[in-house]
Amino acid sequence: MNPLESTFSYRFPIMILFSLLVFIIVIRMVLKKHEFVAKQYTVYVLSIVVVVFGMLFGKYGANMGLEWWIYYPVPMLVTVFLPPAVLKMNLKKAIWYVVLSFLSAPFIHFFFSFFFNWNEYMPFWKIGYIGNIMD
Repeated sequence: MNPLESTFSYRFPIMILFSLLVFIIVIRMVLKKHEFVAKQYTVYVLSIVVVVFGMLFGKYGANMGLEWWIYYPVPMLVTVFLPPAVLKMNLKKAIWYVVLSFLSAPFIHFFFSFFFNWNEYMPFWKIGYIGNIMD
């Protein structure tokens, strides 16, 4: 399949939406309810920047031939450093956020790989598909 066709397949937008949901849940788990409500607009804008632009940068960077050390770490560094800075998290919340954000990517990959056999979220980590296990 042509790399541009795979970019516009139905899988990638679904992964973006699921990743947005997970990102917002992680932020909600880190912030107290009144903080989350007060910063809701900022959280949603930040979600678009971190998740949507990050995933698009990673996808297009890989497809356009950028080196892995550019298209992979740049979105990861934005994911790690931008939310704590923009949301003015204290050290405890920032550490909690970083731990949850690092756990979220493998969780998302496991979910799509195990239940749908979609392995492109983290293609270097092979997860068995439930359909193969049940046969």
